Amino acid sequence: MIYFVALAIVALLAIIVVQIGRLSDLSAKIKGEEAVELTGNNRQGIISVVFMILFLVICFYSAYYYKNEMMPYGPLKSASEHGFEVDWLFNVTLVISTIVFVITHVLLFWFPYKYRMQNPKKKSLFYVDDLKLEMVWTIVPLIVFLLLVSKGISIMNELFQPLEENQYIEIEATGYQFAWDIRYPGDDGKLGNKDFRLIEPATNSLGVDWNDEAALDDIILGGTDKIVLPKDSLIRVRITAKDVLHSFFLPHFRVKMDAVPGMPTYFTFRPVKTTKEFREELRKYPEWNEPSDPSDPSSPKRWEAFEYELACAELCGKGHYSMRRVVEVVERDEFESWLKEQKAFYTTNIRGTAADPWDGKKLFPSEIKARKEELKKEFADLMTSTDNVIGKVIVLKHVFYETGSADLNSKLSKYELDNVVEILGKYPNLHVELSGHTDNIGDPASNMGLSENRAENAMQYLLSKNISASRLSAKGYGESQPLGSNDTPDGRKKNRRTELKIISK
Repeated sequence: MIYFVALAIVALLAIIVVQIGRLSDLSAKIKGEEAVELTGNNRQGIISVVFMILFLVICFYSAYYYKNEMMPYGPLKSASEHGFEVDWLFNVTLVISTIVFVITHVLLFWFPYKYRMQNPKKKSLFYVDDLKLEMVWTIVPLIVFLLLVSKGISIMNELFQPLEENQYIEIEATGYQFAWDIRYPGDDGKLGNKDFRLIEPATNSLGVDWNDEAALDDIILGGTDKIVLPKDSLIRVRITAKDVLHSFFLPHFRVKMDAVPGMPTYFTFRPVKTTKEFREELRKYPEWNEPSDPSDPSSPKRWEAFEYELACAELCGKGHYSMRRVVEVVERDEFESWLKEQKAFYTTNIRGTAADPWDGKKLFPSEIKARKEELKKEFADLMTSTDNVIGKVIVLKHVFYETGSADLNSKLSKYELDNVVEILGKYPNLHVELSGHTDNIGDPASNMGLSENRAENAMQYLLSKNISASRLSAKGYGESQPLGSNDTPDGRKKNRRTELKIISK
């Protein structure tokens, strides 16, 4: 029905236009062609002047009315160091463009009035060309254009300046339909290598090369996590894409760069206002003290709900809108605290799984330190517990054996076993059993023998560290006490373990 009504309106308008044309022809015949033409010229000239004035008034009024909603005016000034120069360049461009716009607009609509035909016998003067005029409107814009471009290039050079590694904090943004994966370096300050051929959607969506030790402490944020950045620190953003063209755009920081599959790019910038500081500036403006949700008067005020944001500036598909991410700028010490709380992706998702190239081959200093504290706490909790702890077990997570053998891998196992020696020295009345366990691969009798030999070898290590034999015993349980399912690699790995059982304390 709506389409029918719209079609009827269009048809009616067409009929009205045709009838007006016929009335004009009839009027010309009655009044005379010359009189009608003079009247039409006057009318068109007056309409041109009125439109010129109204249009200029509307343009300037709307610009003034919305000035606080547009960057870089009102409260929306730059939040980055180089952004002030970008804003200055935009302002200069706007001033020049406004001057040219006003002049050309006035001439465009004033000329039809000034040079309208008033005397049919008066002829227009025709110039074939004017070399001086041509030179002026070619050379002047060229000079202005070159000055603006040279300033723009100078600003861009700041974003791509070569820097030493210790001069900046580098993060990586990888765009895909429809999100960004953000990667931070760990304690080493370096991002590890990645290779698209290593991408596994379920376990390694970025294709990070876990053989590169620099990648092992890298932090990968989830799709909804805030991107946290420190104030007054130089940030280098490495930008890539996995599928189509995206664009990494931080409007409040005046930086934008396309994310192109197969062609890594980057830029650098320095945030100079924390999110809290920017909110306080917004707070001074009446329009930012209105509810953030117009339908809910009790919702936070606009300035309270404000967040810096990362937006994709390319129309990358139907889910384009979901590329938005919140960016939070904080003081440097707050950033350092936040970063320490983040867990390395390798530690929480890869370590000890089938995808771990270092499993059973190497322990890292951070792991050794953390495991020592964890083991000491486990023992302390047991020793101070008021419950009966006899028979309780502690899994020795870092005790390893050669593949298919009972031989102890002393190079890797010494850290865990030396911790046990230290703990046994602290609790001289503690008696423990070394318990060996296997998965169900192979013959049950063979597994039982393997578990007994492994437990015995672990005990021999403790004996070699002057722990009394009267405090130790060793026993194998084979495959009889699984912790996980023997149907999966991870489950079988859990089942191949050495434990400490409390015999008496």
